[in-house]
Amino acid sequence: MNNNKTAHMAVEYDEKVRATIPNYEFFHTETIDLVKTINPNPEKWLDTGCGTGTFVISAMKTFKSTKFVLADPSVKMLAITKEKLLQISGLKAEMLEPVPSQDIMQSYSKFDVITAIQAHHYLHREDRKAATDNCLRMLKSGGIYVTFENTRPLSDVGVKIGLDRWKQFQISQGKSTEEAEKHIDRFEKEYYPVTIEEHLGLLKEVGFSTVEVFWISYMQAGFYAIKD
Repeated sequence: MNNNKTAHMAVEYDEKVRATIPNYEFFHTETIDLVKTINPNPEKWLDTGCGTGTFVISAMKTFKSTKFVLADPSVKMLAITKEKLLQISGLKAEMLEPVPSQDIMQSYSKFDVITAIQAHHYLHREDRKAATDNCLRMLKSGGIYVTFENTRPLSDVGVKIGLDRWKQFQISQGKSTEEAEKHIDRFEKEYYPVTIEEHLGLLKEVGFSTVEVFWISYMQAGFYAIKD
């Protein structure tokens, strides 16, 4: 694989994400700050839906002794991630073969932290529950699960206002009106957001003992949950 081409693909992907999701960079910094507060020295950390590896590379700077495991269902995303990780010396990271969260079978050593940032909103209810349940299974007792997802407002009026604001944000970041409208039109067609209340209910349903929302912006929210 051509390294220069790969680097360009990674930068382009990350730029597109920032132009699409408001305040996306805070998803990473807030997650790192949260984990640092709860467990400053996690031994093992799974990032599922890792994308191009940008979040893990950022987290490594704070959690220098932590072993990171990266998973994603996309072969292309993992290829970009691999090229980026190869440039880091003294790396403590492992990449899984392409796999969605609900099908990760790791059981030989459980995790202190599992993160799933913008990874599960493509799933329907049954698969979302399976993915969340599997993350709970893979955590140690006292382990932390952190997820950021697109969310659905409580009312149809709220949905319309939220989508209008989201469209205007994308246009303000340089997207054409057509591009922004095309992205907004994916709502409940290509991804399936649920309300904040439903997110919290699902985390409780699968068995997490502590369940909280710690970030809300536009139509995205961040949640954390702790296993007994």
